[in-house]
Amino acid sequence: MQRGSSMGREYVMREDIEERIRVLEDKGVVIVDPGQTYIGPEVNLDRIYEGSVLFPGCRLTGKRTLVGTSAQIGTEGPAAIHDTVVGAGAEIGSGFLTDTTLLPMAKVGANAHFRGGTLLEEYATTAHCVGLKQSILMYSVTLGSLINLCDVLISGGSSRKEHTEVGSGFIHFNFTPWGKNGDKATPSLVGNVTEGVFLDQKRIFLGGLSGMVGPASIGFGAMTVAGQVIRRPVGDCTMHGETGRNIDSACSFSGIAFSDKRFRKIYDRNVEFLAQLHALREWYLKVRMERSRQGGDDELSLVLAGAVETIGSCMKERVSRFNALAAEWSLEPVDPAVLEKQAASLPTSVDWKEELAYDEWIRTLGKEERRRLHDWLSDVTGDFKEQLSRS
Repeated sequence: MQRGSSMGREYVMREDIEERIRVLEDKGVVIVDPGQTYIGPEVNLDRIYEGSVLFPGCRLTGKRTLVGTSAQIGTEGPAAIHDTVVGAGAEIGSGFLTDTTLLPMAKVGANAHFRGGTLLEEYATTAHCVGLKQSILMYSVTLGSLINLCDVLISGGSSRKEHTEVGSGFIHFNFTPWGKNGDKATPSLVGNVTEGVFLDQKRIFLGGLSGMVGPASIGFGAMTVAGQVIRRPVGDCTMHGETGRNIDSACSFSGIAFSDKRFRKIYDRNVEFLAQLHALREWYLKVRMERSRQGGDDELSLVLAGAVETIGSCMKERVSRFNALAAEWSLEPVDPAVLEKQAASLPTSVDWKEELAYDEWIRTLGKEERRRLHDWLSDVTGDFKEQLSRS
């Protein structure tokens, strides 16, 4: 195979690309215009599944890249995916995605820009011109257009109709300028994992043309009005609106002192976010992947493994960002070793009902089985917080 390189990235010559495309077409991958399709030499062709569709302008690179059965890439324009896992039936309109995981049936609109640490669960959707990084959209969460979110986890809702939604023109502000360099110890929770995974919580609505200053928290069933900047926690089932503040005073980024109370709030919110990420990772490892193994779905198991990798990268990012803040302000850092902590096994046998789709299975859980799983997941979160406090 003839190869060259540019800007540190290896590429293959046209004749070799054509050969790789023929291999994919022979196994049932639909490539609409081979002349406008690029498959990097490092891409494992076994991870491009039968029935997937690559539209004109597709560029696939990265060893981690996977395109699942009947997934569609580039339905609305050119799409480049790098080290990105795309589950069965998922769709990417156009744009650039790197180090991202999309579970089956997730849908990404045109002109997306998804960077590392991005995870969309089943039926999560984004409209056009959405940027995501280090952010997780749980089941069926829907984002409008012209949105930029970094360092956010969003859950809530019970079905594809009763889902959490973020209005167009929403921004999560994940950087504070105080100190020598500022910090990004600013993750925000919209809903949570320990309740959200059971698909029985009230949906959340964040009004458009708005912003949220991290680290923040929004409760289930909350609604925030359009055209504001959210600076305070929002409780469950609360309609929330904030007026702007008129400020015109002397400012010095480094010449400022903060109270212990402020740092305690930052620490507590970072710990809560990390604990929720840990709970989600353990849910995938102990529940979702086990159910996939029981059903013999090797393709789904690879996609879920990609999700675990993404969650793990989010956890590392959070520790790194908090510890950068801690170093500047002489605070106690978080020991990265806590990221290796494994939760206890499930305390009970589970009827996996492998023949059902994941969301259908969740809804068929009996009251007692649901309670036991919920108690286990809550214990996982609590134990992790205790471990952090001792680190």
